Amino acid sequence: MSLAVKLHVTSSFHLGNSTKTTSIPSFNAKFRAASISHFNPLISTLYEPRMSNSPKSKSSFVIKSSLIEPDGGALVDLVVPGSLRAAKTAEAESMPKVGLTKIDLEWVHVLSEGWASPLRGFMREDEYLQSLHFNFFRMKDGTIVNMSLPIVLAIDDATKERIGSSSNVGLVAANGDLIGILRSIEIFKHHKEERIARTWGTTAPGLPYVEEVIMPAGNWLVGGDLEVLKPIKYDDGLDHYRLSPKQLREEFDRRKADAVFAFQLRNPVHNGHALLMNDTRKRLLEMGFKNPILLLHPLGGFTKADDVPLDVRMQQHSKVLEDGVLDPETTIVSIFPSPMHYAGPTEVQWHAKARINAGANFYIVGRDPAGMGHPTEKRDLYDPDHGKKVLSMAPGLEKLNILPFRVAAYDTEAKKMAFFDPSRTEDFLFISGTKMRTYARNGENPPDGFMCPGGWKVLVKYYESLQAEEATQQPAAVSS
Repeated sequence: MSLAVKLHVTSSFHLGNSTKTTSIPSFNAKFRAASISHFNPLISTLYEPRMSNSPKSKSSFVIKSSLIEPDGGALVDLVVPGSLRAAKTAEAESMPKVGLTKIDLEWVHVLSEGWASPLRGFMREDEYLQSLHFNFFRMKDGTIVNMSLPIVLAIDDATKERIGSSSNVGLVAANGDLIGILRSIEIFKHHKEERIARTWGTTAPGLPYVEEVIMPAGNWLVGGDLEVLKPIKYDDGLDHYRLSPKQLREEFDRRKADAVFAFQLRNPVHNGHALLMNDTRKRLLEMGFKNPILLLHPLGGFTKADDVPLDVRMQQHSKVLEDGVLDPETTIVSIFPSPMHYAGPTEVQWHAKARINAGANFYIVGRDPAGMGHPTEKRDLYDPDHGKKVLSMAPGLEKLNILPFRVAAYDTEAKKMAFFDPSRTEDFLFISGTKMRTYARNGENPPDGFMCPGGWKVLVKYYESLQAEEATQQPAAVSS
């Protein structure tokens, strides 16, 4: 896979309440393919934190900030305290109700934990327009907060009529559970074509998030201040991986990290990814940091149908740590709850901002971050270099620190993933994510050294189970 990688830091602005300290549970997740029983990559009993001293740069690279504050200086926490939960629930029961889809609930999760700080709820119209047209908010003190993706809640005509003149509404999940309250609401028109064109730069049919979320949604948006009645849980065996920004910051402190570098991904980890992450840590050590910690942060919300499911990816990531490709003593694995837009340079700003709120002061960005193939033409939807260029210029991300990386590819001579050498072009093989999935689906092995054996077995097993399901469904379809 071609990965031109850069590393960056951002500082954030955030207003909110602090959350209650939560202990990190032991590793006991169950996955679709199989149950795993081994050490928790978050908490290793073998780990002994190193002393954290102030970094002294050994190069000309200037660090603009060390471990950074969340946007606004304090994390937003929108979860109702336990002592008020019963009263708030009773109040919500009496309000007009707005139904939440599965993806709406993922956004409630994102908002409730402060990933989008200083945003305190679904966007009202002024916030929405700033996000949609400027990719940032201007705060009352004149500071700029990056906010490149609109975080909005759509409603239909019937719901709008049911709300009437009410200023507050209760939020209800698809299963009927009461989730929260939206206060001091504002209802405004959902101009779908404008939203799609501004966010994706195209209105071509086939954009996954557009087809799944925006087109079926109502013609109105409702914004307001959010109160969430209790922490969002999924009961899928992976909740212990879903650490909030506050919990992540506490874990960084516990490990005495003096630098945190985040790696966002929605694909299985191959050795090219590992090369980039390990080389990043080496560079940070050379710059004078004593204990850089990797935040391996797979996206856990909505993804398109042909992406590897979250539970399988988490099992594969665990094998990468088991096989020693990444060091569990200096790696934290956690799930980022955001849905995926596949909106390229627009979306990668959101990914960077959210990780800053979680306490990461470096962020690895690869080739074509948050991108995808054009839905109707045989080409990339976005220029593969624009994501990292935009991050270096984006309003509200001025404190971004960038470490340049060469492209990583499979070296057929060395039989391992290595940094691309343009003087030996013929010796390098670029294995795309599509090609990797094709290998696994067909039961073929990739070149030795492309991925750790344990991780590859997880993928093969997943695709074998998928093919078995498809085989059982075909006779039923024929008979019907």
